[in-house]
Amino acid sequence: MELLPAQTGRRNRPVAGGLLVLTSALLFSGVGAIVKAASVELPAEVVVFFRNATAITFLLPWLLIRHRNISLKTGCLHLHLLRAAAGLGAMYCFFIAVGRLRLADAMLLCYTLPIFIPIIEWFWLKEPVRRRTKIAVIVGFIGIALVLKPGFGLFQTAGLVGLASGLLAALAMVGIRRMSATEPVVRVVFYFTSFGTLVSAVPLAWTWKSPSATLLAALGLMGVLAITAQMCLTRGYTLAPAGQVGPFNYGNVVFAALLGWFFWGETLDDLTLAGAALTCAAGIIATYHSEQNIKP
Repeated sequence: MELLPAQTGRRNRPVAGGLLVLTSALLFSGVGAIVKAASVELPAEVVVFFRNATAITFLLPWLLIRHRNISLKTGCLHLHLLRAAAGLGAMYCFFIAVGRLRLADAMLLCYTLPIFIPIIEWFWLKEPVRRRTKIAVIVGFIGIALVLKPGFGLFQTAGLVGLASGLLAALAMVGIRRMSATEPVVRVVFYFTSFGTLVSAVPLAWTWKSPSATLLAALGLMGVLAITAQMCLTRGYTLAPAGQVGPFNYGNVVFAALLGWFFWGETLDDLTLAGAALTCAAGIIATYHSEQNIKP
């Protein structure tokens, strides 16, 4: 899972933007399905490395060629390191959760980041939180509780790891916003991709397991889908405000539920469905009001 850089460009085509974000949701669900299938044979550390290695192989050269005049020198290396650590941590948590939870549950927990973002912005950036956003956060946590089912459901290590992916993803997003005034998107992507690949290569020393030819092809497809999804997501957010296109991100929960049912026979109980509805609604409201907060 890669995270969206700051929004840029004209934002006056909400239909096109929404369709692109919805396409990215479908592609990211495909990534999750491949990760789940690969987790049967490979450790999460190996799958994460292939995800980052694919990005640096295909995406980074394209960015550097297209934006070759942009300097990579930075005055906020510490923020890049924080963003990279949070983003890579979110990726590890997500991949681990996907391998152990129902695909839709893992996707939903990962996409709780809009609920965590206002909290992190309040602690870190000292930004005020609107009353409606506070209510959305509370509703979101009620939804999360219904999904995790404390005491008898997913409120175990795997569920908490999935929730941690959303928290770390939110931290990475706020980190991007914190340095958006001085750091162009290309520089942010460069440092994240470079650090992510280098750091994710370290655990291979004790977790490496050679994938089969078929699985190797699937991992390559996973990387291509993730890169394409990221491009669709980024482009979608340049065409319309986050409050208009952000809700389409939650299409991945629906797509993931369909993929989980089709390939693994996974079904969702009533409490999970209710929790998913509350969590998605809260995320949409939080996204909309975050967009209102950054308007001049």
